[in-house]
Amino acid sequence: MKLLVTGGCGFIGSNFIRYILKEYPDYEIINLDALTYAGNPENLRDIEKSPRYRFVHGRIEDATTVKSLMEGMDGVVHFAAESHVDRSIVDAQPFLKTNILGTHLLYGIAKEYGIKRFIHISTDEVYGTLSESGKFTEESPLKPNSPYSASKASADLLARAYYETHDFPVIIVRPSNNYGPYQFPEKFIPLMITNILWGKPIPIYGKGENVRDWLYVEDNCRAIDTILHKGKSGEIYNVGGDGETKNIALAREVLNIMGKDESYITFVKDRPGHDFRYALDNAKIASELGWRPLVRITGGIEKTIQWYQENEWWWKPLKERLSSESKGFWGR
Repeated sequence: MKLLVTGGCGFIGSNFIRYILKEYPDYEIINLDALTYAGNPENLRDIEKSPRYRFVHGRIEDATTVKSLMEGMDGVVHFAAESHVDRSIVDAQPFLKTNILGTHLLYGIAKEYGIKRFIHISTDEVYGTLSESGKFTEESPLKPNSPYSASKASADLLARAYYETHDFPVIIVRPSNNYGPYQFPEKFIPLMITNILWGKPIPIYGKGENVRDWLYVEDNCRAIDTILHKGKSGEIYNVGGDGETKNIALAREVLNIMGKDESYITFVKDRPGHDFRYALDNAKIASELGWRPLVRITGGIEKTIQWYQENEWWWKPLKERLSSESKGFWGR
């Protein structure tokens, strides 16, 4: 199989590319990435010379580039997106351009070239927020509460329209909050770990009561792999980690594993429109495709901490760049 992966120098995309090349020795991948602030070629340093991998620097909004890469592809796995909620609150324009217009262009060109499989990576945030009970299913209404999640919901609706109108073979994947190696250090978990390693405080929004469903990135890669090969066109699949945790509890867990006390915790003004809770129901992907998360939150956090401890060469330059910014982005 020949795959075009968009946004493959990002956190999830780079982990997915590495996973696929390892699992399928006869697969080939072209990685199209714009290398915006969170796109990092260092994420794939270990496989950059593989004869089965090619990197192309370009944007999904560039029709000429996309057309030149689409021919001969068997499938597309679309990760490319502006993805940081706080940045979308400050300036929504890049999110509308990439997440909606860029995705729409990809759909149109993939249809033109007869692509047999198109996996669109969405997010649990399109559902909005939950109270203290229940979980989102694939039938839950879309109620996005940030410019980022609104742009992703728009792309999901375009996917539905292309499937219904053109019988376009698109599948929507909605994962919960990913964590693990190579995650940009403005996100919550790597921000905590790297701040502690540098002896800096951990910023927590509000009182830290917000709940997220944490999914280890390799589990997500397995899910996307399963959906790519077994999923049904036109369907939506939730991919939850079964790892619901309050932000404050997660911060305490990280501090405990790293042998630090709670003096590192600093509460900061809450984010506007901050969703209280996310939780995904995995019943559909479990029953239809046989996927379940394997890495539990404590074990995953331990593995993630160890990776950041051993790979300061990777995150230190990024951390220094973030430290020079004045906008104060804290993570999702």
